[in-house]
Amino acid sequence: MGVAADSETPPVLVASNRGPVSYTLAEDGTLTARRGGGGMVSGLSALGDAAGTWVCAALGPGDREAVSRAGGATLDPADTGGRPVRMLDIPPDIFDAAYNGIANSVLWFVHHLLYQTPLEPVYDAEFERQWAGYTTYNTAFADALAAEAAPGAEVLVQDYHLSLVPALLRERRPDLRIGHFSHTPWAPPDLYRVLPDAIARQVLLGILGADRAAFLTRRWAGAFADCCAELLGAEVREAAPGGPDAFTVTYEGRTTRLGVHGLGADGAFLRERAHRPDVDERLAALREQVGERATIVRVDRTELSKNIVRGLLAYRRLLTERPEWRGRVVHVAFAYPSRQDLAVYRDYTAEVSRVAEGINAEFGQDGWTPVVLHVKDDFARSLAAYRMADVALVNPIRDGMNLVAKEIPLISERGCALVLSREAGAAAELGDDALLVNPYDIAGTAEALHRALTMDADERRSRAGRLAKAATALTPRDWFLTQVEALRTT
Repeated sequence: MGVAADSETPPVLVASNRGPVSYTLAEDGTLTARRGGGGMVSGLSALGDAAGTWVCAALGPGDREAVSRAGGATLDPADTGGRPVRMLDIPPDIFDAAYNGIANSVLWFVHHLLYQTPLEPVYDAEFERQWAGYTTYNTAFADALAAEAAPGAEVLVQDYHLSLVPALLRERRPDLRIGHFSHTPWAPPDLYRVLPDAIARQVLLGILGADRAAFLTRRWAGAFADCCAELLGAEVREAAPGGPDAFTVTYEGRTTRLGVHGLGADGAFLRERAHRPDVDERLAALREQVGERATIVRVDRTELSKNIVRGLLAYRRLLTERPEWRGRVVHVAFAYPSRQDLAVYRDYTAEVSRVAEGINAEFGQDGWTPVVLHVKDDFARSLAAYRMADVALVNPIRDGMNLVAKEIPLISERGCALVLSREAGAAAELGDDALLVNPYDIAGTAEALHRALTMDADERRSRAGRLAKAATALTPRDWFLTQVEALRTT
């Protein structure tokens, strides 16, 4: 798939919190650049001369030093693969308020249904201070994009960190075509109303500043449309079947199109990377540890929405109610610490370890450790676990997509059964061949694990083949390019 471009086409800009390059600052003052990958990187590369500036935030001391040395202009092209990248050195207190205070502790919690409502949220003076920081942070991005964009350019704004940018940018540059993509779920109206009324409206109006807003599934697009209808009184219409859009939202005479782009796994990269020597080495070590036993594999960050603790409790229920599995199965659980600057995430990470250790203490025998838990991030070891998986457990409370659900069936050597939460966005594409579970239901998840473990080998391989095909239906590169193409038809 390609997007036509000619000498008259303005470059396409991208805005995201995290950029395509990060820097490490050594004690002697040396800066080392590390380039990232992913769909936006490959998509922008595919645009060639039509790839414009990527605007992102400085995330650490190395990034801030790189911005300083660049004099606030675009970074050294030698560090970015020749791609123009403008990194914003937003004051640390503003960044913390926007990123930790609002994006990750309010908007993330609302869309993933994570609040314990008898105790939280509390929208007090501290929240108001953080919201002011979030607004300042979004304004900095809008100002930078307005300065960087050529007349009539397309701008793709990414995710909940930058939900106010489309409207702010439209005020500054009404000539631009603006898209916004939400990588998270979207809360239905009754739950979205947890936000203060004025803030809830401001977020919706921020995204409606885009010509086109896109989501990972039709369900999330529909939830956003419902919020616009109920909280703003906007007119919502379903788009014509077969077109690039799912809905249109019209408010105060202006229409925003809503699209759906289900992000797929990068099959070619994963298959090649999963058979490099470092992965073979880790696979041998895991197999020595596990032996010939069946494996239930999960790979997640210790993010609250991933539901790791309930997954462990379901495994414990399996061993309790199905004693025939004792000594015959190992739960290979990789739970990599996430957002450890927030106390609730530190506590959750500790709880994951506590529950895993409790299962091992209760059921472990000489020569059999029921749970093999790793908490140090290691991509090669994750791929090794993918290869040896008989069952993949992916049971988030709620998830925008969840690429792990797509990656494990793609890499598993014997073909794995997938136990998948019905609340993961991936369920819309994989549900026919996965074993769907209610993520809150411990007994139901334990029973699904038993069904997966006892599934006929031929059926398991057949299901895994269909899962792998669905998982790679839209590559990350094509996922990006289809958004550009759809925005250009606005």
